[in-house]
Amino acid sequence: MSTSPRAHWLFGDQLGPHFLTPGPDGPAGNAPLVMVESRAVFRRRTFHRAKAHLLLSAMRHRAAELGDRITYVRAETYREGLRTALGDRRATVHHPTSRAALGLVQGLPQVTVLPARGFLVDQESFRAWADGQAGARLRQEGFYRWVRRDHDLLMDGDQPLGGRWNLDHDNREPPPGDRATLAVRAPYRPREDEIDDEVRHDLDTWERAGEVRFVGRDGPRRFPATRREALAALRRFLADRLPTFGPYEDAMLAADPVLSHSLLSSSLNLGLLDPREVLERAERVYRAGQAPLNSVEGFVRQICGWREYVWQLYWYFGEGYRGANRLRHRAPLPEWFSALDADAVEARCLHTVLAQVRDTGWTHHIPRLMVLGSYALQRGWDPAAVTDWFHRSFVDGYDWVMLPNVVGMSQYADGGRMTTKPYTSGGAYVNRMSDLCAGCAYRPDVRVGDRACPYTAGYWSFLHRHREAFAHNARMAQPVRGLERLRDLDALLEQEEERGDRAP
Repeated sequence: MSTSPRAHWLFGDQLGPHFLTPGPDGPAGNAPLVMVESRAVFRRRTFHRAKAHLLLSAMRHRAAELGDRITYVRAETYREGLRTALGDRRATVHHPTSRAALGLVQGLPQVTVLPARGFLVDQESFRAWADGQAGARLRQEGFYRWVRRDHDLLMDGDQPLGGRWNLDHDNREPPPGDRATLAVRAPYRPREDEIDDEVRHDLDTWERAGEVRFVGRDGPRRFPATRREALAALRRFLADRLPTFGPYEDAMLAADPVLSHSLLSSSLNLGLLDPREVLERAERVYRAGQAPLNSVEGFVRQICGWREYVWQLYWYFGEGYRGANRLRHRAPLPEWFSALDADAVEARCLHTVLAQVRDTGWTHHIPRLMVLGSYALQRGWDPAAVTDWFHRSFVDGYDWVMLPNVVGMSQYADGGRMTTKPYTSGGAYVNRMSDLCAGCAYRPDVRVGDRACPYTAGYWSFLHRHREAFAHNARMAQPVRGLERLRDLDALLEQEEERGDRAP
């Protein structure tokens, strides 16, 4: 007597074919599928409008592709939608990507949780590696080398190709001084269709009815919502943009926010691409002589080094990590920042980057870290509020992505469990790595007065507040000692107190 297979539930970030591959850790090959579009998700936070659009578009496109095999339910909550789709029938689901979602599925007796997919390393293997490291700090570089060895990525036997594991030193070039943009082919951009029209109509309706609120601008959709679009974006990047990615991956240009970046993070985080296929294709490009090693290694490190590392730390550090606040930063986010009000900002670097986020829901990792995150750190904003802001403001932002990236990397709220120093600087760094200081009302080398750079003044104010905490940090002791040479420190601190949370 045959029995029908259990249904399989797909979350909205489990949209690629690798989430349906049958096996002992996957769904049955002919399992009926369920996807729930929960309105409550959009009520919990004031998301970026482009992010809400991308997520709903991707889910609805996937449902259209799967046709009669899937039951797509639009409901107030996941529980309500699952009850509508399944009743009391049993189902499987792959391990969700947030603690809240995992708690939900573990509390449903009819749902069996399968191992996570969409990542290279299983959690048990990572825990064994992490538990075996000496000391309390888990360094990304050691993890990166372990993953490359274990998955045979850019390896020559048991040694890294080219003899070095990390070519980051070769990938810190400032932007070309004679160009406003890099001379590379534009990234792939999708075309909207009738599903996008429906999504935009629904979001407009919900917003007019006061059911949800958004920030930022929506349209046209800039990021892939389907597997076909994601593969097209990957092919364009590997063929035309990867060769120049490495040298300028840390550079910033006002007129060219994407430079040679891949723009694949949202596709990976929606599950449209499997990191394994992305890494394998990138390595094939290098071995075919079509891109230099420093560019390929830098890209590979972003995925199997950093993305994978952040995913694992999200689970390894536990829920208590969310409340980490070693520097005791409590200031609330000002309204101009929360609302993405770039027009309120005069400082050209912050105005430019905040406008990029407002208009697209994206900017690359250096503006995130050294413009947005650095400003928040210098002003002592609550790291939990900063984390939430990044989560809701970026199209690739998810709880697992932003919690370690912001709490650990950007805001140093964990006191150094992830990094050896806080990542913040004065205006000199922005000036060296971008064209954003040209034409600004402020000067990067001025600390006090009408032309004082808010980053330069903010940097010294930050060091002053935490001089005792950083005096014995090997990477911060010298800057802290530099406070003794500032004859205008009192005037600088008075200036920063007067500025408060006003837009710079």
